[in-house]
Amino acid sequence: MEQVKKQRGKLQKVLREQKARLYIIRRCVVMLLCWND
Repeated sequence: MEQVKKQRGKLQKVLREQKARLYIIRRCVVMLLCWND
């Protein structure tokens, strides 16, 4: 059971990092679009 819990924690960490990266990329895209105006 410990192994499963550890894996789930790793998955949560990866998901959080991906979400943060997506958020940053989205912010960059919005900035670029605003700049193009």
